[in-house]
Amino acid sequence: MPSRTPPTPIAADRSSVITRNATVILAVIAGGAALYWLAGILTPLALAIFLAVMIDGFARVLDHRLPILSKRAAVPLAVALSIVIFGGSAFFIAENAASFGAQLVGYTPKLNGLIARIAGLVGVDVPPTVGQLFHQLDPSRYLGQVARFLQSFASTSAFVLFYLAFIIASRRGLERKAVGLFPVREERQDAMAAFQRIRDGVEKYLWVQTVTGLMIAAASWVAMMAVGLNDALFWAFLIFIASYIPVIGGVVAVAAPPVMALVQFDSYWQAIVLFGVLQAIGLVVGNIIYPRMQGRSLNIDPVMVMLGLTFWSAIWGPAGAFLSTPLTVALMVIMAQFDGTRWIAVILSADGDPQQLKNRKPNEPPDATVDRPSSKAATRS
Repeated sequence: MPSRTPPTPIAADRSSVITRNATVILAVIAGGAALYWLAGILTPLALAIFLAVMIDGFARVLDHRLPILSKRAAVPLAVALSIVIFGGSAFFIAENAASFGAQLVGYTPKLNGLIARIAGLVGVDVPPTVGQLFHQLDPSRYLGQVARFLQSFASTSAFVLFYLAFIIASRRGLERKAVGLFPVREERQDAMAAFQRIRDGVEKYLWVQTVTGLMIAAASWVAMMAVGLNDALFWAFLIFIASYIPVIGGVVAVAAPPVMALVQFDSYWQAIVLFGVLQAIGLVVGNIIYPRMQGRSLNIDPVMVMLGLTFWSAIWGPAGAFLSTPLTVALMVIMAQFDGTRWIAVILSADGDPQQLKNRKPNEPPDATVDRPSSKAATRS
């Protein structure tokens, strides 16, 4: 009986790679299912970690910009300012939402006229009115869902605040935990370096989105005030908030104010001018200012940004949409640490090198450029 020929080393390596990649794919699918099933537990924790990273970055910006401020006082000041900012934002939205809703009710006749004009363009002889559309939606069916959403939002917010308080309180024990998890010094240094790359990437993303969002909101406010749109400041604030959500934020910024202009004004030129100006603002900021500020700090493929938005929105809803880019950055950095998953990190990256975040200096504030030294560090030295 002839003896069986043993597999060559090349064939064995190829089989090992295929098995490893198949295992990784199955693990990713299982991980996605677990994230979906545990959304109620993990979403508040992810939001709390995101807020903790934001506060830590804010503290380092204050430490970088205010030479008289000590490092120990930077975090409490950042927490206090964050509470004031978020509290003021919530108060502003609550105060303006009521008047905005009252104005929408007053616009009902104009909405009926707009629906009639649109219906005439598409060939509908008897267009429905706003009241008829409202009754067809049967709002009573959604009252229970709205109540459950508000209850879930309140409980989620409470859990986020609790998680955030404990995360901030336990910051000093992270180094001791790292020593316990990674007794070998080289492994510990690699793990801390990966964590710093995730933190730096998220902080840089937040900084760029905040600055560019403020630019878009301010320019949009000027344009809306110029044409006389009501609640221009409220719309500018909503545009700024929406700028943190990829793709969707840009659509809201360009489309929503012109639609309101169609409802408010009898003529079309205000809506047309507003649409053109807002589109120009988005193009200038998105194609000139944003790439210069962002540089290669995140190094995520734009297609993967859109795919990440779709994936995280599907499993975690609005919170997933808000956190989609930071979560994708974290996944890319983590997967780049292991040979078996590095190919996924390469696909997520923009240029095939998922280690680009290594170019940032350790503990560099998010408002600093890569090549610019910290003025405060130079002062202290």
